[in-house]
Amino acid sequence: MHTETLAAGPRESATRRTIKNLRWWILGWALAAGIINYMDRSAISIAAPQLIKDFGLTRTDIGLLGTVFSWTYAFAQLPAGWLVDKLGARRMYFLAIAGWSIATALMAIGGKMWQFITFRFLLGVAEAPNGPASAKLTADWFPRAERGQATAIWDSGSKWGPAIAPPVLTAIMLAFGWQAIFIFLGVAGLVLALAFYLYYRAPEEHKRISEKELGYIESQRATQLLAAKKVSWLGLFKHRQIWGMMAGFFCVIWIWNIFIVFLPLYLQEERGASIATSGWLAAVPYLGAAILGITGGWVMTRYSKKAGRDPLLAKRHVMSVAAIVAGILICLIPFVDSLPIAIAVMTVALGFVATMQAAAWAMPGDVVDNSQVASVGAIQNFGGYFGGAFAPLLTGVIADATGSYAPSFVIGGIIAALAAVAYTVLVRGPISGKTEETETETEIGIDA
Repeated sequence: MHTETLAAGPRESATRRTIKNLRWWILGWALAAGIINYMDRSAISIAAPQLIKDFGLTRTDIGLLGTVFSWTYAFAQLPAGWLVDKLGARRMYFLAIAGWSIATALMAIGGKMWQFITFRFLLGVAEAPNGPASAKLTADWFPRAERGQATAIWDSGSKWGPAIAPPVLTAIMLAFGWQAIFIFLGVAGLVLALAFYLYYRAPEEHKRISEKELGYIESQRATQLLAAKKVSWLGLFKHRQIWGMMAGFFCVIWIWNIFIVFLPLYLQEERGASIATSGWLAAVPYLGAAILGITGGWVMTRYSKKAGRDPLLAKRHVMSVAAIVAGILICLIPFVDSLPIAIAVMTVALGFVATMQAAAWAMPGDVVDNSQVASVGAIQNFGGYFGGAFAPLLTGVIADATGSYAPSFVIGGIIAALAAVAYTVLVRGPISGKTEETETETEIGIDA
């Protein structure tokens, strides 16, 4: 197949301009999509004070909007991952980015709670392919040993987005009103969707890839297909690795959802920050998380490349350490009196949570072959967001009932630490095509 691809393509042309290490440049598209994606999600937390003021919403209502998004996003993961594997990253990325941008822009015309719920429902459906498509892109362009670092980079969009969103969107809101936030994000997303569709191609179809890099990617792809066997989509649920990844990601997303939905309100209501000041303060933990998350990905890559070090084992080790440290720090947040120290603790805690997310998203490529990476990533994400959807609603209820966010941080810290147990105990190797009992499903042969 490799020789046929080379013969058919014009990459040998002396006039052709290739880009060295193109795969790392391609990763920029997934990073940009993640930034816009999470700015869209964060917008509700920025607009929350005005929505409460203008429409009489409660903190429980704001939490419900976060929960509606998460539940919808969770269930939409299941078809989204399958569609990404069937249609490819290029088409699904375009449809997803365009869809979630329209859903975001619609928030600007909302005026009633049922309308906001409807638009958040649409946002959840449209954003579902983002993670699976990014995992598919990574599996297509990167060998296993590099996926920890690559995943950490595109997943850092989930931190850069919430970091950029508070100061930028707060400034837009104060200057033009809360509706302008959603219009701005909608337009930005539509531009990105079109640009991605025009530029992105799979490695063997891309005009700017060098023969050397294409050969490297395809040779690595051939060896890594031997590590795991393909099973049917439903057959995946017979394996403990899948349930371990779902349970572990639930622990990660629970605390993540609390920060995404409530961080600006927490800073305003319990730390005394103004709306304008909270916009800048809320950015700091996410900026730190983006940097620390990428650092965690670098650690995974270096650890994986050690002689005899299995990439999945390396990711599990990093995941376990990050989960325990993050859990302890999150529990400490409400008990720190100094605002600067509290911000510092949040920053480090979210940095370890970011490392957990990167490790989790890099694992599907170690558990199944490339043709099912998006499906497994989506199933893991479903487990995370289905359970994690309760976090914003419970946090809002607790805050309305007690006037404090402290219980929610303590609960979230304990849950985050439990991710170490789920991934360490249940995700111990690739899916072999057979369950612990006797799975007799047809195994599809993979050509190396």
